[in-house]
Order: sequence, then structure tokens, then C-alpha cells
Amino acid sequence: MQFKNVTVSLNLPMVGSIKGSWEPNKSERSASWEMYVELITRVATNQLKEEEGILREALSSFYALFDITRQILKKYGPDIAIPTKDNISFGYLAVSILNSSLRPLLSKWHPLLLEHESKRNESLSIFEHEKNWDKYGELRKEIEFVRQILLEYANLLGTVAGVPPLIIKRFD
Repeated sequence: MQFKNVTVSLNLPMVGSIKGSWEPNKSERSASWEMYVELITRVATNQLKEEEGILREALSSFYALFDITRQILKKYGPDIAIPTKDNISFGYLAVSILNSSLRPLLSKWHPLLLEHESKRNESLSIFEHEKNWDKYGELRKEIEFVRQILLEYANLLGTVAGVPPLIIKRFD
């Protein structure tokens, strides 16, 4: 099942609201499917419960999306960056997500976490050391904020690809 018109409504930090109608071409539908699969199978879109997950793992998952997105953009070429009447395209959305949501998170937190990691006493596990960090809660909140944006993006891409939602919600 494929859609001719998709309604877009994303709120992104620094970009603001992206709203409008998008008529994805065949390449955009294929690129959307590839990006959708990458997003829904990563730590970046799966909620880290309080007593699970490692912050470094989450940041690494976010960081990997840069290379994956670049590869998809290069693979499908300029056809996926041609905007519709509402200035929406796969390329525009992909770059907006990277630059407005992921880049600020990583630019701020990667060096701070790296500094904290360098001070770990080997008698503590990585998880215990992260949990003892005074910025632990703040980083988890920002990870969750970006995760919510990525979930919206993933849902949009799934719609464009013409598939039902594949993201499994956990009820713990």
C-alpha cells in the first residue's frame, strides 16, 4: 500500500514546525523505508528504562544515524531532495533531524560524557559510574526528548513507506 499524499507535522528544535503536504516519489518511499528500518531497530528509538541501558550506547546509536543518513542520501541522489509545494522532501527532513535534534545533543553531551568516563574507577561498572554522575538525569531527559522526535520521524517515514507501525511499545 502506498500513499500519494502524506501530511507532515514535525516540531523540531531550532527549525520549528515543519507542516504541509508531501507527495513522495518512488526514491523517497524507498529511502523512507531504509531510514525507518534503521530508526526502529536502534537504541535511539527504544526507551531506556531507569535501571537499564548505558548512556554511551544511546549516544553512539544517535551518532550512527549521521553516517546512515548520509549513505541513504548519497544512494538515492538528488531526486530525494527535490521539495514539494510545501518545501518538504526526504532530504530536507533527514538533514533537519540531523542538524536540529541530533547534532546539538551530541555536540553538548559527547565531550561531557567522555570526560566523566575518563574518571571511572575500575571497581565500578560502566552503568554504576554513569549513574553516579551528577549530570546523569539531565542527559537521560535530553535523550528521551530526542527519542520522541525520532519516533515522530520514524512514524512519518513508515507512513511514507506504506507500512503499518512496527515500533513495539513496552509496558513494563
